[in-house]
Amino acid sequence: MARETLSAKKKRAARILSILKTTYAGAWCTLNYQTPFELLISTVLSAQCTDARVNLVTPKLFSKYPNAGSMACAPIASLESIIRPTGFYHSKAKAIKETSLTLVKNFGGRVPDDMASLLTLRGVARKTANIVLFHAFGKTSGIAVDTHCMRISYRLGFTSSRDKQNKIERELMTLLPRNSWGMYTNFMVSHGRKFCQARKPDCAHCPLNKLCPKRGV
Repeated sequence: MARETLSAKKKRAARILSILKTTYAGAWCTLNYQTPFELLISTVLSAQCTDARVNLVTPKLFSKYPNAGSMACAPIASLESIIRPTGFYHSKAKAIKETSLTLVKNFGGRVPDDMASLLTLRGVARKTANIVLFHAFGKTSGIAVDTHCMRISYRLGFTSSRDKQNKIERELMTLLPRNSWGMYTNFMVSHGRKFCQARKPDCAHCPLNKLCPKRGV
């Protein structure tokens, strides 16, 4: 079978995006948040944890520590007690406290709206920064590559890597139009939950079936 050219892959990607937009018209970030600060902290807590579990924890957390100033002053033990169900709570408590301290010290207590500044915060890598920039500020700097995005993008033949986030993001940014970057991850999350599960993808009913070169992989 001939190797797919970049031009052909872009055309196939455009068709896939069109189907995803129709199928998941209401897709959005699955973390509950009211402010950029809440989204930032929730995304940090979501590492190696489901969004659903994070959403169970954050109401109490933000009720007690609603902003960077209050969280920066929070006792580590209190933070650990609240966020314990999210796993890795020792390191996560340190991360959200240190991030809050940095926000107060360097950004007037506000979440910055640029990639370079966000990457100075503890616990924040490009995935988290991309999520915050797009969903809290409407800015597109890249593509948030989470586990759903990695798995499905590989199956769709959009990337040659299964797990190298930075490489996957670069390949996707070359392939997909910039105005789709922010929503692409939301589509991947929705599609991963409904059809393209890790262990047993439902290829028979998947709306992308005829456009997917790695069905069942």
